[in-house]
Order: sequence, then C-alpha cells, then structure tokens
Amino acid sequence: MPQRSAMLRRSTPLRPALSCNNSSTNMPVNPLQLNAHGELKHLLTLEGLPRESITHILDTARQLIDARGGGIKKSPLLRGKSVFNLFFEHSTRTRSTFEMAAKYLSADVLNLDIPASSTQKGESLLDTIHTLSAMRADVCVVRHPRSGAPFLIAQHCAPHLHIINAGDGWHAHPTQGLLDMYTIRYYKRDFTRLTVALVGDLLHSRVARSDIHALTTLGVPEVRAVCPRTLRPAGLERFGVRVFDSIDEGVQGADVIIMLRIQRERMNGPFLPDAREYFRNWGLTPERLARAAPDAIVMHPGPVNRGVEIESSVADGAQSVILSQVRFGIAVRMAVMSLVAASHDD
Repeated sequence: MPQRSAMLRRSTPLRPALSCNNSSTNMPVNPLQLNAHGELKHLLTLEGLPRESITHILDTARQLIDARGGGIKKSPLLRGKSVFNLFFEHSTRTRSTFEMAAKYLSADVLNLDIPASSTQKGESLLDTIHTLSAMRADVCVVRHPRSGAPFLIAQHCAPHLHIINAGDGWHAHPTQGLLDMYTIRYYKRDFTRLTVALVGDLLHSRVARSDIHALTTLGVPEVRAVCPRTLRPAGLERFGVRVFDSIDEGVQGADVIIMLRIQRERMNGPFLPDAREYFRNWGLTPERLARAAPDAIVMHPGPVNRGVEIESSVADGAQSVILSQVRFGIAVRMAVMSLVAASHDD
C-alpha cells in the first residue's frame, strides 16, 4: 500500500517538528508512544517526546544503577515477561546490551535469527509481528534497515505488545540518544549551560538525529553540527543547531564532543575521498581537543574507527567517556523496557 511503503523509506530527513526554541511544549507528541495515562507505551523516537518523559527515563536508569552503589544488579521487574530481539540489521553491540538489560530485569529473552526466519521465506513484517503477539511476547526490540518500520509495527501490533526502536534506517536510534543524554547529565549535570558539538556524518546518522532532538528538548543552549558539506542534511540550521564547516572552529570551547562513526562504504565514493583525508580534515586529535573546554568530555556511539574519526590517544584518554556510555546504556535500556512493560493497555 502507498502509505505503508512511504513509512519504510530508507532515509527520513529531520523534520520541522524539531523546535528551534528548545522547548518540548511546542513539539507534537507522537500518540503512538504515550498512552492515555501519559505512560511510555512504545519508544520509537525522541522527536516530540516531552522533556518530562525523557527525564523520567534517565531518573529510572539512575535508580537502577544506584540500587547497587554504582553498579547494576538483577531486578525482578520483568519476571514472567518475554522480550524478543528482532534485528533485521546486524549489530552485535546494541543487541547484546538489550539482551543483557532484559536478563538483568529477569525477563525471558529470545533473539530471533532473522537470516533463517520466515521473513526470508516470504512472510511479511507484520505477519511476523502477529505471530510473536500470538506467542505472547511482551516487548519487541526492533532494528530495521528501513526508516519507519518500528512505527508501522507499533500501529498494527496487539495492545499488550510494546515496541522499542533499536535503530531504523537513517531515522532514529532513541535508546542511543537516551544513553548519550544520561552520560552527559552524569558528567555535566546541567544541560542548560552546555555547548555540544556533533562531529562527522550527520547526513546518514540516526544517532545524530536522536541526539539533536533530545539535546534541544532538554534545553541545551548551543548544539553544533560539525561536518563536511557532503555529509550535511539539507536545511539543518532550521532545527536549532549551528553549522560549522571546520572541526577546529566547531569544537572551540565545546563542553561535549560527540564523534559520529563514518561507515566504510562512505569512503572512496561521492561523499568522502578516503579515510586518511577524512581524518586529516575531520578527525579528533589531541591538538583539536585542546581547543574545547578544559573539562570537555569526548563521546562516540561505537564501534570506533581509530585513525578515521578519532585518534587512539583521544579515544583512550582521560577525557573520553566512551566506555561509560556502554555501561550506562545497559541501565538506560533496562529503564525503557521496565517502563513500557509497566504501562497500562489502552
């Protein structure tokens, strides 16, 4: 159907719903995500998600970590619940952290083997979801190469089933955005005093889109997009960010630097010349990091391409919080799963 195919486009651009005044009150709330009680029913995108909802997720993650004095211990919150990981696109890091998070919550976890699944035999995406609903799955974590696939699933799934977007096309990666926000709040406390620079491939980055929505909603006064012109979404300035054509200028005085991964298929093509040239012009080196605030933190969604986006001495240095992002990511995904599973059916 035309409407359905439109939702499954490979690339979905940033949309004007991202307000330039940093206020979540002017953003339309996606009715799929919150139920009539204001509870998180699905997590599909951070666009339009109220500031209070984002903060509640971050606070819940903090409670899960604080319960063990800075660590994470097993919780019975999802005992008797089933979590299905549906990864139509490969990602060992994201799938393993979701699996760990579900097991820490005492859930039963099933990782669906997509290459051997019925979808390869002609079964549609929605047929697969209806089958899982009949199996009484409670939470489905979905990663899909097409933008909009988790939204389509959420529109048609049974009321008892909760959908979490683990990355769709170039559109959104909400749990990565949330763990990035948790990391920033942990180290910097107050979002309203920060300058945050996102550096790299913003055109194809679902992480960048989710981060921009979250940062502006949480009141960050200056969000910077630092990228080559070939890797810049059209009309980026409309979304409350400052655009820089130079990394040296873009990281000047920044409190937080988020380096974005460059996919190998972008090299030696129409977007970039080669990895060495990219690193020379856009890689984060100790010299460039010195331009940022003295206490700036360096982040990266991983996996890190050393010598492409970032020099090893920076990735492993005192200002890098990349490993903390991984640790916090488990708690954030625990928080999201526990909240959606606890929401009331409409």
